[in-house]
Amino acid sequence: MKTFFVWSCLLLGINGTTGAAPGDEIYTRPGTLVPADGTRLNLYCMGSGSPAVVFDSGWEDWAPVWTIVQPEVAKWTRACSYDRAGAGFSDPGPLPRTSVRIADELRSALHNGGIEGPYILVGHAFGGDNVRTFAARHPGEVAGLVLVEADVTSSPEERRGQARLIASLRECRDAIAAGKPLPALPGRPARTCAQQFFRGLPEAMWSPELNAKLLELAQTKLAMYDAYISEMEQMPQDETYLEKHSRPLGSLPIRVLSTGNHGIHALDQAHPLNAEQQKYEQEVAREQAGWLALSSNAKQLFTDKSSEYIPFDQPNFVVDAIHEVFAHAH
Repeated sequence: MKTFFVWSCLLLGINGTTGAAPGDEIYTRPGTLVPADGTRLNLYCMGSGSPAVVFDSGWEDWAPVWTIVQPEVAKWTRACSYDRAGAGFSDPGPLPRTSVRIADELRSALHNGGIEGPYILVGHAFGGDNVRTFAARHPGEVAGLVLVEADVTSSPEERRGQARLIASLRECRDAIAAGKPLPALPGRPARTCAQQFFRGLPEAMWSPELNAKLLELAQTKLAMYDAYISEMEQMPQDETYLEKHSRPLGSLPIRVLSTGNHGIHALDQAHPLNAEQQKYEQEVAREQAGWLALSSNAKQLFTDKSSEYIPFDQPNFVVDAIHEVFAHAH
């Protein structure tokens, strides 16, 4: 989730990693478009084995966020990422875009795509709401959960920030629809509103070809704006649903990955967190720890070497957690 201090400069390299993720060209084109409850979802599946690992992405993100992690997981089991309805190469889906609708569409696509459960579900940021909703609704089809710096209940201050983000996103959407110049994002370097997706386009971890295709989608696909506007509008209802419907999951393996940098897209050693931000991060980590009560086989794993985007900054931290869950589930 993008909080009140998320905006960051474009990245030139992270933790000594420069250059594009090998093989990211597969995300420059559709994978397999699968029917799913009134829409079609774009799935990228690779590898073989069971249980399959299924990835869901954060708000304003889609499948390419898993460019590094997914191929590593595919070395030892089936690994599938996807674009939520409206995003990336997926078709638009019915509104409103609630986590319940998202979870049920994903389940439908997996079934229709011949991807057998139960599944290890991996959710990053807002994707954590969706996979927890999937587990609450279809517990018999879940073999494990990995929650990657997953979103927690929004504070009143975050709700106000979300309202501003929705207004900004709608302004960008309306400009594209009218063929007008795109509004600028605040800060430096100068960027248009179409560059706000993921943690800012272009992304140093991706090839020029992938960056170009993602920017093209962001400059043209109105359905993506409609989907993300609706997703954020529905987040309070999603949180309420999870509060009411979360259920004990027995000994299901669950791993909760926490960074202490929730909502921060890039680490900046020159500007450490102030006291207010540190307090916020401690509150996030405590709420994430609350998910440990879902299972007798749940652990919270910490790293201080990554921004919210662990799949980019420390992909092996995510891969290792998935492999641990896989070993228990398998």
